[in-house]
Amino acid sequence: MAKTDYQSIDEYQDVFPAEMQIRLQTIRDIIKKQAPEATEVISYQIPAFKLGKQFLIYYAAFAQHLTLSSPWSAAFLQHFSKELEGMKVSKSVIQFPLNKPLPLDFIKAIIAFRKQECEA
Repeated sequence: MAKTDYQSIDEYQDVFPAEMQIRLQTIRDIIKKQAPEATEVISYQIPAFKLGKQFLIYYAAFAQHLTLSSPWSAAFLQHFSKELEGMKVSKSVIQFPLNKPLPLDFIKAIIAFRKQECEA
């Protein structure tokens, strides 16, 4: 993707094909429902949500996957160890392949866990 200067999440999502926009909006809707007080921002030129001064979560689209990202805590990685088995995971990114349905309940659980971490 070429260098950009996105000013809003809508602007970011609008550059993708319709199917990807639906997936991105699904993630956005989950975050807004789980953390309605979170503020939408663009950070590192990708969508992010903040709770106060802390980043709750980032998400982004790529050619073969979507990602949720945050600096995952050891507690987070341990709590979700079974769900993360077989997935591409780093210290800050979880990849969701485009050839599989989004794991909506898992994404909801991730947001709920991160919200607790941010509020602690």
